[in-house]
Amino acid sequence: MQPTKAPRRPAHLWNWLGVVPFFLFAALFLILPTMQIVLGAFRSPDGGLTLANLRGLFTPNIMASYMISIKISLASAIMGCVIGFCIAAAVTLGGLPRWIRGPLLTFSGVASNFAGVPLAFAFLATLGRLGLVTIVLRDWFGVNLYATGFNILSFWGLTLVYLFFQIPLMILIITPALDGLKREWKEAALILGATGPQYWRMIALPILFPALLGTFALLFANAFGAVATAIALTGSSLSIVPILLFAQIRGDVLGDPGLGYALAFGMIVVTGVANAVYVWLRARSERWMK
Repeated sequence: MQPTKAPRRPAHLWNWLGVVPFFLFAALFLILPTMQIVLGAFRSPDGGLTLANLRGLFTPNIMASYMISIKISLASAIMGCVIGFCIAAAVTLGGLPRWIRGPLLTFSGVASNFAGVPLAFAFLATLGRLGLVTIVLRDWFGVNLYATGFNILSFWGLTLVYLFFQIPLMILIITPALDGLKREWKEAALILGATGPQYWRMIALPILFPALLGTFALLFANAFGAVATAIALTGSSLSIVPILLFAQIRGDVLGDPGLGYALAFGMIVVTGVANAVYVWLRARSERWMK
């Protein structure tokens, strides 16, 4: 005689109190502001519906700003993926001492969230025209960094700053995927006569490909939505979408709040698509790892 299963008790109302702050925080600082932006993108100054705000996105200067933002996001995402993957692979699979992994992941957790004005100030104090590294290279080694064409307030300068949080984010996300590679797969490949490069090309990388592509999409969205760092570092010297958005909503007489809502709506669409790709590819990667 099989024992009867006890009936499942319905979740008590008090059990939901623990997640109330999360839902409240998400509603106040994510859902409601997003709805306000979406509605504002289609609202005219008199309160009616209009498409004029969205048509303003297709002017040459705004399209150029979107292209610059996309290029910076692509560049920082590609370099962040490559460098972060190499570091994570070296720590996870490269035979380095195990004590390195803990401090590296701890630093990555901190650095991946270090952005905004403090990050901009740190790079200006390090690689600005009077930064520490700039002066050391000039006075000790005779290398004038800015004479070579480098400028921290340029496209590649902002990309370099973004790499400070892109690389650690890549390390944090790809390390569990590398841990999921089973040792038996490599041993079986070597027994069957495969070389190390063949194992990576025919087994490891195809398995990791969804995770790599998904992480690339996440890094792209992370860079595209970075606002405070770009404004604090470059001001108005680099016309990217977050800076253009700030100029439209800061409240001066030249600002256009409707166009600002449309710019923010465009950023939501781009980052939303990138995050949706990341979630879908991550689900595929997790199925492979199982």
